[in-house]
Amino acid sequence: MTVDLPDLAAMDTLGSRIAARLGAGDVVALSGGLGAGKTTLARAIIAALGHEGEVPSPTFTIIETYDSPSMRLPLVHADFYRLDDPREVEELGLDDYRDGAALIAEWPEMAGGFANEPSCLSIMLESAGKGRKAIVKPGGTWLERWS
Repeated sequence: MTVDLPDLAAMDTLGSRIAARLGAGDVVALSGGLGAGKTTLARAIIAALGHEGEVPSPTFTIIETYDSPSMRLPLVHADFYRLDDPREVEELGLDDYRDGAALIAEWPEMAGGFANEPSCLSIMLESAGKGRKAIVKPGGTWLERWS
């Protein structure tokens, strides 16, 4: 399924749609080149889950967590761009962070990918004219929720 994202409002709408269906154990895998809008979409999802305030890019910290009382569910936002080897994910303790939380993964391919997990919603973001488009591939547990 392809979703046109001509502007930031469309990106916010997509983020709200994802957030409304997101549950503990889910993964939202965001792929695309530099500047494709991965962090912008992640911020839209996090805001729609109830977070107020800034959402820093986890490019340097690799993992940011959100579990304030205003959040509908705990969330881990990870950016794996800087990993040299997918095995580094184990050193980061990602499984511990994910316990009872949803995960937004930017550059999932650098962490070995998550597409094989049935709870993964894979989204490839690409430039399209002056905007973007999202190519959405829902995993098994997302099929009914996404339709």
